[in-house]
Amino acid sequence: MGRKNALIVCISVILLVVLGLIMLASTSVWVESAESKYSHLKKQSIWTGVGTVAAFVAAVVDYRFLKKHAKLIFFGSLILLALCYVPGVKHTVNGETRWIKLPVLGQFQPSEAAKIGVVIALCSYLALFQSEARTFKKGFIIPMLIIVVPVILIFFEKDMGTAVGLAATCLGILFIAGTRIRYLVITAISGMSGLFVMVFINPNRWDRITSFMDLEANKLGSGLQQWRSILAFSNGGANGLGLGNGAEKHGYLPYAHTDFIFPMIGEELGLWFTLGTVLCFVIIAVYGIGVGIYAADAFGRLLAIGITGLVVIPSMMNIAVTTGLLPNTGLPLPFVSYGGTNLVFTLIAIGVLVSIHRRSNFETEDNTRVDKGVVKVRI
Repeated sequence: MGRKNALIVCISVILLVVLGLIMLASTSVWVESAESKYSHLKKQSIWTGVGTVAAFVAAVVDYRFLKKHAKLIFFGSLILLALCYVPGVKHTVNGETRWIKLPVLGQFQPSEAAKIGVVIALCSYLALFQSEARTFKKGFIIPMLIIVVPVILIFFEKDMGTAVGLAATCLGILFIAGTRIRYLVITAISGMSGLFVMVFINPNRWDRITSFMDLEANKLGSGLQQWRSILAFSNGGANGLGLGNGAEKHGYLPYAHTDFIFPMIGEELGLWFTLGTVLCFVIIAVYGIGVGIYAADAFGRLLAIGITGLVVIPSMMNIAVTTGLLPNTGLPLPFVSYGGTNLVFTLIAIGVLVSIHRRSNFETEDNTRVDKGVVKVRI
């Protein structure tokens, strides 16, 4: 780890984005809602270009600019999330109000932008009060208010997966910042208990849990996606059926180009490509943390950890869902699944990670420290 942390992360991201475009070319052709044969691929390619430019800008701009405007970013995130509840602006798909429609911008998912804003605000606050991280009020209560409000707004958009992923990332940031473990344990237990109650009283969500417990008995109902997903992996085996030769995308596996694109990688390209995909996310996790280790200040360290969590935790959840290890959460696979909002803002997050890396401190072999182009001898 060291000077090449960001480079290795970027290489992994590029590999995942390219894999996503290749798999989208194979799977999206069969999407019934597609405007034309390769319309999804064309849109994703445009979003890739937009996201790449935005990531480059984020990498060039000093990440400490975000700290100066953390309050504005946070309240802007809350406003975006609140728009999901405004009639005429909110856009409902399959009973979920995760999207909004605005003039010029069109349809997008506010939670993808908001979760980055929440992490920025939380890291800014904790960096400002790092000496009081172990206190109850400033080290726990106020940070929890920063976390809970947006998480609740996202949860009641019926986007449980994103809410859980954001909450887990934020608790990880609090742990790194030094918040007392007993506070975090109580919060985690309370959160999981509340989540269980909310799932239990909602027939649709509870049905996902019961289906998950016995996929074979529910393979023609609510367990269809995960059952067909497992079949896709078994069809592909170690070497896959060949690109374009998958059977599950032909209407058998719903959302094969979005939430369930990982099984299509397994069916068409085989075990080695699925393991390679997992490896890319492991590399992002390891070297993203490495960026945090060498960050120049507390804000950079916490932000690097937070961004890494925002990328890696949803990927872990998606892979766990598609392999039958977790109930269906509706989360896309970052960089790979079809979806413009997720792709653009995840690339922006990587750009911020690169910005942190570019302004980091690195120890050289001759026991010196390089800081912003000036070599300082350690005494």
